[in-house]
This record gives sequence, C-alpha cells and structure tokens, in this order.
Amino acid sequence: MFRIAFVAALAALSACAAPMAAPQHSAAPVRVKIIAFNDFHGALEPPRQAVPAAGADGAPVRVPAGGAAYLASAIDSLRSANPNHVVVSAGDLISASPLVSSQFLDEPTILAMNLIRLDFNAVGNHEFDRGRAELLRMQNGGCAQHTRLSPCLVDADFPGAGFRFLAANVTADGGATLFPAYGIRSFGSGPQEVRVGFIGLTLKETPTIVTPDGVAGLTFGDEAQSINALIPRLRAEGADAIVVLIHQGVSTEVGYNDKSCAGMDGDLMPILARLDPSVDLVVSGHTHNAYICDHGRIDPSRPFLVTSAGRNGTLLTDIDLTIDPARGRVLERRADNVIVQSEAYTGSSGPIEVTDAFPRFAPHPAVAALVQRYAAAAAPIARRVVGRLGGPALRESTAAGESVLGDLVADAHLAATSTPETGGARIAFTNAAGVRADLVPAADGGVTYGQLFAAQPFGNSLVVKSLTGRQIRAVLEQQFASGTNTIARPNMLLPSRGLTYGYDLARPPGERIIDLRLDGEPLGDDAVYRVTMNSFLATGGDNFTVFRDGTDPLGGPQDIDALERYLTESGRLVPPAPNRITRLSPP
Repeated sequence: MFRIAFVAALAALSACAAPMAAPQHSAAPVRVKIIAFNDFHGALEPPRQAVPAAGADGAPVRVPAGGAAYLASAIDSLRSANPNHVVVSAGDLISASPLVSSQFLDEPTILAMNLIRLDFNAVGNHEFDRGRAELLRMQNGGCAQHTRLSPCLVDADFPGAGFRFLAANVTADGGATLFPAYGIRSFGSGPQEVRVGFIGLTLKETPTIVTPDGVAGLTFGDEAQSINALIPRLRAEGADAIVVLIHQGVSTEVGYNDKSCAGMDGDLMPILARLDPSVDLVVSGHTHNAYICDHGRIDPSRPFLVTSAGRNGTLLTDIDLTIDPARGRVLERRADNVIVQSEAYTGSSGPIEVTDAFPRFAPHPAVAALVQRYAAAAAPIARRVVGRLGGPALRESTAAGESVLGDLVADAHLAATSTPETGGARIAFTNAAGVRADLVPAADGGVTYGQLFAAQPFGNSLVVKSLTGRQIRAVLEQQFASGTNTIARPNMLLPSRGLTYGYDLARPPGERIIDLRLDGEPLGDDAVYRVTMNSFLATGGDNFTVFRDGTDPLGGPQDIDALERYLTESGRLVPPAPNRITRLSPP
C-alpha cells in the first residue's frame, strides 16, 4: 500500500509526519516505475499524428499515435509491470486543445485523466490561459463561470481533478504557492518502504507568453532556486528520491528514443546546470520535443535523467528508479519512450497504417466512452462547413520562417479590421505559435469549423493599435533578440498581404530587418500605421514587448470568428504563397 502526501511549498513541516525508521541495511533495493507524459493539450481524440521510427529491420516507419483511450491502455500496460508505480505530467495538460475538449473548457480532459488515474500534473503556461479562477476550478470542481463559455454543459456536476496540480514557483498574494509545491508518494512498508518526492513547476517566463489577465496577481519564481530550496524539506520528510516535473524543455538532434544527448540545447539547460546534484530525475516539456538524456554525459556532477515525451499523448516515458531503502538513495535510473500506437489515418502525405513493429493498444472502454460522449456533443459545431480552400494551408515553415497558414490567418485578421469602423488597419501580424493545426480541405474544398478551431484554439480577440514605422521595425527585430527569442530560436511573426521584408542574421541586433515595405513602398519611420494583432500579442506576449507601446487601441472580433468570416466570404479561397519574408543570410 502507499500513501500520498501533498505539501504546500511554503507550509511548515507537518506535525503529523511520522519519523523514518532506523536504516535497515538488509533491505533489498526497491524499483519504482514512473510513467510520464507532457503537453497533452486536451488531445482526447487521436490527433492524426505519426511518430517517425525504425522497424525491426531498420526501415523507417511512421506510427499513428495518440488519443486518450489508447493512452489509458498504454499506461495500464506499463502499470502492470510493477505494483510500485506513479503517473505524472509535466504541464500543458489543458488549453490549446482541440474543439472536443476546449469547447467544454477542458472539463472532459480532466475527467479522462481522472479515469486514467493521473497522480501529479505540474502547471504549464497554458494552464493559465483562462485565468487563475478557472484553473482553480479545474482542480476543485464546480460550475462557476469565469470565461465567455458556459461550464458544465455536458455533465451537470464537474468534480474537478482527482489528481494534484503542483506549482512550486507560482506564488499568489501573501506569498503562498497557488498549488502545493510538491507531493510525496510512499511505496512498500517496514524496512523496504521508500518515499519519492515530486516537485512540480512551470517556466518563469510564463507571464510573457500568457495574457496578463491569466496571471494577474501571480509571481513566477526562478526555477532552479525554487527546486533547490525544497530539497532539504523533502529530505527531512524522508524522501529517498527527488523527481522534478518542470514545464520547460530543450531541443535535440536525435529521435524520440535516442539516448546520446546529441544537440541538447535550449532554455532548460542553464536550469539543469544549477540544480542540486541530489535530484534524480527531471521530467520536462514545453518544447514538444521527445528525448531521454543521462545528464551525466553533459555534467558528471549532475547525473540525473532528463526526459520528455513529445506532445499530445503520442508517447509515454517509461522510467524505473531503483532505490536503496537503507541508504535512502537511487542506485539506478533507466528510461524509454514508448509509442502510444493508436488508429490508422490518412494525412496530407498519404495513409499512415498501424504496424506490428510496435505494441498495439486497445482503446480503454471507459475513456473511449467519455471521449465519444463529448465528441457527440461537439459534433454539430465541429462539422459545420464554413468555407472552401483551393488547396491545403499548412503550418510548415519555409527556410525564412514563413508559413502559408500563418499568412492566411494574418490576411483574415486584416480583412476583419481594415474598414474605418473596424479599426482602419493596414497591417496585421499573427504569431507562429498561435497557429496550431493545418487546414487540409476535403475533396470538394470544404473546411469545417472544427478544423478552424484546431488551427486557432485560444479564443483571442483582435486588437488594432497605432504604431510608427520605427516601432514596426523594432517589433520585427524582436523575432531574433527578445527574451527567449534568439537567432538560434527565432519566433516569427507572420505578416498580412502587402507587407514584405528581408532579414540578415549576420548583421548586428537592431539592424537585421532590411527593405521593409507596405504595398511596395518603404515604411516611413515616423509615419503612423494601424496594425492588427491578437490580444495575446497586444499585451507583449511571446516577448514582443513593442506591441504594448501601440496607441489608440480598438478591440475587434474573436480571432476564429474573423477567420471563419474570411473563408465564408471568399468563395473558394486560394491559399497565399509564402513570399512575404526573405532570409538574406545563409541558414
């Protein structure tokens, strides 16, 4: 049997915590299985994604993966291998979700995770998309309305999460953490009892990538400091192993199960370099990359494992910690990413078939029934045809960082705000991360509302502001040098039709944007232009802080409503060519 202890980050040491028994040097090691995933984003139905892999003969194969019912069965399969198990998530469990979940405020995702028996979820940045009060409702339940959508439309009583959200570095008014900072789970009994502590937290830059209303009154602390400060407390409470669940990640040069640590880079790396060496495992997320790395290859003084399971429930990380209960330390760590093989489908590149080269999982009946019930409720909304496209509009970026779909969305936002009554905009920008799914039309060109929602799931409103040509140039420079936006990881803004420019990364910061033009004419530094952006960008989201300086703001429609109207009124729309941005320096 095991116990769960949830402990707030700044709470005093519990008076009822039992002292640990004296070390029993004859106790055999105890193996604990940790089943981990991250960035699920409410992907209840199979997300029509394939994991690139190699078959038994070494030939490349693409494996269809994901879907909550298949995820549940895959987790059960791993659970069956060891009675000492725990299921964890490293954030972005909800929000930026498909229509089946998002239309119902992600209530069905929470209910699915209750059936799956998730134990801990570290908050990610997207958990804050709808604000503090709504996030607390996700944990505690109830039907109070905090957004423009009505809660409890399918189930009259929403019970909230049966698992614990963790938020070690998120403090509210008064200094207490918004959720407990950590939890402890115990396995075994007597001399073979071991305790594992789980610290959960999100990236400190969350306020820069969430609308201000979503994080109002909250403070996001330094990740490494927050983790290190908790370790003595966990040790005092008898933790034999320390696991960090952090919503921050890295980029790599390797496949989902390659363990060479090749090309490990990104914002998580300097955090790892500052962690207390007594950390045993770091389960990460945010970047949507999949990796397993023994950090001891990079820094022998910090030999913890670092893992990530990609996104949308397409992978699970199967982790084993072998713990010495007598000495209270981890003897061995191992991990593998497991493909959650699900259903065959036909994508833009052709059919993706189920394969015997990897384990197959039957859909979990209770989870499948839940998903089907909510899908049926969403179906009349999702299947409504809103317009027609003359070809696919894909998120895939050109070498310059431009995408057809991003350009199309920017054009739609401009069309919705270009008249004097709607703002008089001449330019519109959308952020690449705000466009989440391809628009692939049916054989007759039809595009449904469900597809639009998958592409624009955030429910942002449009805002028109006045900016000078100098400010527009400055905000474009921020693609390469602002916060986490760097030359190595540029964060591109997609422009509306008529705006063109080049960039040269070999030039100094502030001088990289070249030949910025609107309708063929150079932008005047002191000329004033009306510019449309979504409400996330308008408040400086994604580190585009120059947008805050715009004046005379005028609110507009919801982004998805603008996109729907643009498609409806355009007849059979031909997607735009991605020829508005030119990269002048070599890749």
